Amino acid sequence: MISRREFVAGSVISGAALAVGAARGEAQPAEPSPAAQPPAAAPEPAAPAPIDKRYEPVITPNGVALPYKVVDGVKVWHLVAEPIEHEFAPGLRSPCWGYNGRTTGPTIEAVEGDRVRFYVTNKLPEPTSVHWHGIIVPNGMDGVGGLTQRYIRPGETFKYEFTLRYPGTFMYHPHVDEMTQMGMGLMGMFIIHPRRPRRRVDRDFVLLLSEWMIHVGSTRPDPREMTDFNILTINSKAFPGTAPLVVRTGERVRIRLGNLSMNQHPVHLHGYSFQVTATDGGTIPPSARWPQTTVPVPVGSTRDIRFTADAPGDWALHCHKSHHTMNAMGHELPNLIGVDQRAHDGQHDLEARIRALLPSYRAMGRDGMSEHAAHLEHLRGPRNTVPMMGGEGPYGSLEMGGMFTVLKVRDDLTGRADPGWYVPPPGSMAYRVDPGG
Repeated sequence: MISRREFVAGSVISGAALAVGAARGEAQPAEPSPAAQPPAAAPEPAAPAPIDKRYEPVITPNGVALPYKVVDGVKVWHLVAEPIEHEFAPGLRSPCWGYNGRTTGPTIEAVEGDRVRFYVTNKLPEPTSVHWHGIIVPNGMDGVGGLTQRYIRPGETFKYEFTLRYPGTFMYHPHVDEMTQMGMGLMGMFIIHPRRPRRRVDRDFVLLLSEWMIHVGSTRPDPREMTDFNILTINSKAFPGTAPLVVRTGERVRIRLGNLSMNQHPVHLHGYSFQVTATDGGTIPPSARWPQTTVPVPVGSTRDIRFTADAPGDWALHCHKSHHTMNAMGHELPNLIGVDQRAHDGQHDLEARIRALLPSYRAMGRDGMSEHAAHLEHLRGPRNTVPMMGGEGPYGSLEMGGMFTVLKVRDDLTGRADPGWYVPPPGSMAYRVDPGG
């Protein structure tokens, strides 16, 4: 079986680039023992990143890129782990933990062969670290608290420095108290572009999938949950808070999917067949790819998909686990679908009688779950809770939530802003008919 290193070494990466990376790796000073670890140097202030002409920058919907500056040939970033306030969707805000004031943390973007340096400052109430998930680094830079480094204690700043040896789609997150810190929002994406790309794309999107438990009527995420999550997000946003992916017809598109949740997510794209071209382990050879419309994204993994945007329209992109496209799901209520709730006397139904005691009561699920979208104001629920389904489309409620967004492909796209809703050409849209006509 070919190893990851053997595969990558035999790929299109040039020998010169590998030689440079090896030379830089040999030049690294020996790591001091934990007891002799020197104080971290003061971080250089972040500055706007210079434009690197060798790659097309990725787009993180609802997110941002982490700025860097170059110091003596090294790209330098500053990450701050800290408590933040985050809005998952309009009407749902939570105190979370994040990097540089946000969750998902800012996307880190660099090039194969770059020497990189990260100053990580801890403003959390407990120790932390940063693990560079999937990236091949020296052992002492792997970020596993207690195993490969001392904890970054509150108020401390640590320096990580290494050479990016392989391109790909990766992630970063703590490796101290992962249950709490990742469950509160500490996670982000790390993109390493190939130094000599074989085929460029026109639009390169980054989507990080995650799960949260925010008890109805409460605010803070509960990181103790193991299976029954009720807020499912793309880049820490739940629909209708997710931003669309905007593309011009004919553009070559890559979507990079990462999963730092507790469940696998089968991500389905309407309107297109695509190929899975890479994992966090490397590029998949063309001979091993096959067309798909749904890609399973396992826990702790990334997947790259590619296609040409040759079909204009508004195309749904979502996890195909049906409960993962709903918000604030609860499972304690009885199943009332098909139950006749009218009183036997024919005068007053059960719902009306209960409402006399509980004015905000509404029978849930009597005729299916669409009523959650049809009566949003009535079913809004306790404070700081979004409806299970919602989001207005051009023809009514979309009846979606959670891990759902829209790929918007347009012939006449002039910018990158949301172009509004698609208008199908005449004769290309389903419509109501008289079945007896």
